[in-house]
Amino acid sequence: MPQPDKGASTTRLLMGGNPQAAKADGDAPVQAYISAIPGWQQATARRLDVLITQAVPGVRKGVRWNSAMYGIPGQGWFASFHVFTHYVKLTFFKGTSLTPPPTGGTTLEARWIDVRQDDVDEQQLTQWIQQASRLPGWSRS
Repeated sequence: MPQPDKGASTTRLLMGGNPQAAKADGDAPVQAYISAIPGWQQATARRLDVLITQAVPGVRKGVRWNSAMYGIPGQGWFASFHVFTHYVKLTFFKGTSLTPPPTGGTTLEARWIDVRQDDVDEQQLTQWIQQASRLPGWSRS
């Protein structure tokens, strides 16, 4: 995995080390959010961003609720990630429709996985990302 960015960040870190980030659209705000993540979680977040970008050409990116968001233009958001102390939570908004569904979560439709340091099944993640991108997304802005 890539090494964390050593540059100093002036971004306020919330509980668990998650960066506080303003609502914004585009790749630049997502990259700024990722650059503000401390420690090994930054490398994990960078890898998730690369996997999503490679699996879904033309993916829409944004930052909402201090999380990186990924969607399809006109279809809504299909996934997001958020940083916690011991993991990066990758959420699929229509996760119950994925095969096999990710194991985290008990909400009506969303499911997630907790990605821990050096514990990334990239093949499974890519399959879920591709499946999720073909489903109608979550449209709350």
